[in-house]
Amino acid sequence: MVLSKEEREEFLAQPHVGALSVVERPGRGPLTVPIWYQYTPGGQLWVRSAPGARKTRAIETAGRFSLLVQRTQPTARYVSVEGPLVAAGPDDPERAREMAARYLPPDKVDGFVAYEREQLGEHIVLVMRPEHWLSADLGPA
Repeated sequence: MVLSKEEREEFLAQPHVGALSVVERPGRGPLTVPIWYQYTPGGQLWVRSAPGARKTRAIETAGRFSLLVQRTQPTARYVSVEGPLVAAGPDDPERAREMAARYLPPDKVDGFVAYEREQLGEHIVLVMRPEHWLSADLGPA
């Protein structure tokens, strides 16, 4: 069963690990990688990435990307969203903390943010305007 607009947006707003896909070059399937993301119903979706990362370069070149999130319990459900890159810019400590707090227990956030800053370096924020949606609840898993 297809999800309503409200159901799909609420599901996407939950902290699932997403599968980001972007066309990297002609004659190849899309680059698909797991990623943390942030979304608020009715708003734009954003991800963080290193400036020179393969996925960053591919998104900037293609000008758009897709994100799929799913669960298998208590029912199999998914939401896929695709749209244009509408902004790309510097990350900041508040966004890094917001993203980490979305996925990690509170006592792990500070350590992760420090590790990321010291070991993984600079990040940028890539913002997508959701245009095309696919969704379904496939019933009991």
